Amino acid sequence: VQLQASGGGSVQAGGSLRLSCAASGRTFSSYTMAWFRQAPGKEREFVAAISWSGGSTFYADSVKGRFTSSRDNAKNTVYLQMNSLKPEDTAVYYCAATRIPIATMRYDYDYWGQGTQVTVSS
Repeated sequence: VQLQASGGGSVQAGGSLRLSCAASGRTFSSYTMAWFRQAPGKEREFVAAISWSGGSTFYADSVKGRFTSSRDNAKNTVYLQMNSLKPEDTAVYYCAATRIPIATMRYDYDYWGQGTQVTVSS
């Protein structure tokens, strides 16, 4: 699976962005998909995950209620809608894929996109 993330940009606090991650391959619908982020000088951290069917989602406490993950298996694409953005959301955001049904740990993911920068100013 090859992943291509897009949709990052610069916004003011309180604004919104929607990230997209397009996947190649015919087996996209069999993968759990996730978003991670990495701020300068920090470890890459889990943000959100969505099951292969889209029926289950999981979020880090820091984004719960503000971010929503969804997927369109017909388009081989997963999305991350980010609302009420805060300066602490500034990071490079990565999408990732795994065959593990439920996974929130970085080492559980086998495939990674190249990352897209999100910058939130106060």
